[in-house]
Amino acid sequence: MIRPGALDIRDVSKSYGETPALIALSLQIAAGECLAVVGESGSGKTTLLRLLNRLAEPDRGAVWLDGRALRELDPNELRRRIGYVPQDGGLLPHWRVQRNVELVPRLRRLADAEPRAHTALELVGLDPSAFAGRWPHELSGGQRQRVALARALAADPWLLLLDEAFNALDAITRADLQDAFDRARRKTAITTVLVTHDLSEALRLADRIAVLRAGRLEQLGSPAAVVNRPATQYVEMLIQRARSSWPQELRT
Repeated sequence: MIRPGALDIRDVSKSYGETPALIALSLQIAAGECLAVVGESGSGKTTLLRLLNRLAEPDRGAVWLDGRALRELDPNELRRRIGYVPQDGGLLPHWRVQRNVELVPRLRRLADAEPRAHTALELVGLDPSAFAGRWPHELSGGQRQRVALARALAADPWLLLLDEAFNALDAITRADLQDAFDRARRKTAITTVLVTHDLSEALRLADRIAVLRAGRLEQLGSPAAVVNRPATQYVEMLIQRARSSWPQELRT
């Protein structure tokens, strides 16, 4: 059985007033694939995520999930089927870790919310017996982001969206969390859209990379293709900036 989660983004444009955020964007994401969307501030990365979970609607074009137009799906039900990890984690401070991770299973009225939460915590490298009863303020930044990732995965979502989810962490903690994410994603085979301004992070984690600039798609390809055959001067500039922190096999 093929896991759901194939996305088809067709000729999508979105503006805020007179300012274009996305311009005629088309790309496909296979079920189980991790696509990293890379670009500077204002490139349209976050707008793309907002369109995928219907916090915004395209002015033109459409997004399809497993052959169904998103506009035909109930927005609330859709969001409960999408795991989302923001930069700050977004944990509810008045709920313990267990209740935070159970949030979406409870919203979907799943009878096994508690074991789902335990499984998700284990998946991201947290022992439920040690962490389930803690409050968010008792966790380190990296632990909070692991809990946020566990919450996103607990209800077995169709898609996983990460919006600069590792950006606020120190280098060592960030690398540890990237590893935890990569293991969890490969184990679950979940379709993932990873938004980041860090090309090195995209090279490390993604199956393919989409480079956005001012709302337009500059290049789409595998990490090796983007590195070895930059399509535009802008992509080449991003590569030169990131070169010092690339994986060794991509430095040549």
